[in-house]
Amino acid sequence: MVLDKSPMSTTSPALNEIGQIAITVGDVAKATAFYHEVLGLKFLFSAGPTMAFLAAGSVRLMLSTPQGHGEIGKNSILYFRVSDISAVHTAILSRGATNESGPRLVAKMPDHELWLAAVRDPEGNVVELMEEKRSS
Repeated sequence: MVLDKSPMSTTSPALNEIGQIAITVGDVAKATAFYHEVLGLKFLFSAGPTMAFLAAGSVRLMLSTPQGHGEIGKNSILYFRVSDISAVHTAILSRGATNESGPRLVAKMPDHELWLAAVRDPEGNVVELMEEKRSS
């Protein structure tokens, strides 16, 4: 396969940096201890006993028990930050991605709303788009 190395049109919505990586684990408490105490990542918060978040620089690490189709040790998800989730999701679908889920509000935080949308790559892996919509 030959990839086109020319930059994508600047008017086409694109992905930004990776915002979060999800790792499926069997025991969130044990995994949190490892990533925090052994690897030295900063603990951010827990969302109940099945989910914890840590910081690896500017990238969040989400540890969770299997959710949906997840399988321990075999299901990691890349979360890309985007500035217009609807436009980026539509553009990615138009370029051939398989839709997993459209843009949806998943959490209302004190300072923003977290929106997610998902597509699948050719191997069936989930790629999530995330937008943190802040009130003006």
